[in-house]
Amino acid sequence: MSEIEPSVDPQNCRNMTEVRAGVDAVDRALVELLVRRFGYMDAAARIKTERSAVRDEARKAQVLANVKAAAAASAIPVDIVEQLWDQLVEASIAYEFQHWDNIRK
Repeated sequence: MSEIEPSVDPQNCRNMTEVRAGVDAVDRALVELLVRRFGYMDAAARIKTERSAVRDEARKAQVLANVKAAAAASAIPVDIVEQLWDQLVEASIAYEFQHWDNIRK
């Protein structure tokens, strides 16, 4: 997994070319992180012996609480981050269900 490619820090951008290059670099890094996150969903599907264990509402609540706290500490919009992560967690659960089913055919 690589780090975010070197680019101009947001506060130092002088034009839209620099802004776009920075956004593109962050997007590539986020995709790499999502690959790793979904790898953990593969592992969870492999490890969980019961399909009913795939959806864990207590864990989902914990994940959302963790990211809300991190967003608040970073001074970025908590409500937006919570919405994004809710979608990410739901997509991860759907993926894990599919993978759980596929490896047990």
